[in-house]
Amino acid sequence: MTSLATTVDQARNRSVPRPVILAVAAGWALAIVAELTGTAEALHHDSLIEGGPPLWAALLLFLLAWQAMVAAMMLPSSLPLIRLFDGVSAAQDHPRRVFASFLAGYVAVWTAFGAFAFFGDVVLHRTVDAVPWLEERPWLIGGSVLVLAGAFQFSDLKESCLSKCRLPGPYLLAHYRRGPAAGFRLGSGHGLFCVGCCWALMLVMFAAGVAVLWWMAALTAVMVYEKTGRHGAALTPVVGFALVALGVVAFAHPPWFPTPFSH
Repeated sequence: MTSLATTVDQARNRSVPRPVILAVAAGWALAIVAELTGTAEALHHDSLIEGGPPLWAALLLFLLAWQAMVAAMMLPSSLPLIRLFDGVSAAQDHPRRVFASFLAGYVAVWTAFGAFAFFGDVVLHRTVDAVPWLEERPWLIGGSVLVLAGAFQFSDLKESCLSKCRLPGPYLLAHYRRGPAAGFRLGSGHGLFCVGCCWALMLVMFAAGVAVLWWMAALTAVMVYEKTGRHGAALTPVVGFALVALGVVAFAHPPWFPTPFSH
């Protein structure tokens, strides 16, 4: 354990693996291209569900776009653990395979969350279709998402999961094992904590729509700073108040409601 702890300390100054940097850059590039070409609207879950392809095809198209969002938004916030794992796993046999398995575990958890959110939205659409009063007031749904996300910022679960992301070293020391299978378990395990602290903010992104750039940039900055910033703990309640305030605006004065949520 002492040797592993020393390796972890040495890995803190390690550079971010190039494939991860390329994945983040590719995610943002795809989002920008989608926004500029109008493809983002076609890949919005509303467009895919309402009058789109069969449900199975809609899910596949959505998850394809969702991978770009995960790369662009979630990988940057997880760079401290990624850097540490890359450093400590370098001495293993087949280190690239081990590292790829670690990332696969992380991505698998976020993909499962994306699929869950997609099917939840299918149920929501069917509910809205069955209730004309709700269909005429879309801001109620968007406003509720914002209030939910804002309220979650003050929860104990948020803080508990966020602490694991802010201090990845102790988690790595407790769960590190050799081999690709162990790498996958570590990546997926920590990915669960990542989902635990960020699911509500990503639900806001889900409601706004895939590749809505200004929401992507704002929420990415929040999640990165919450996990890695010097005053990240102080930012969490500020974001909570801001999201709740936006939700209250939606309920009180719908014309001022942020347009991405009116889908």
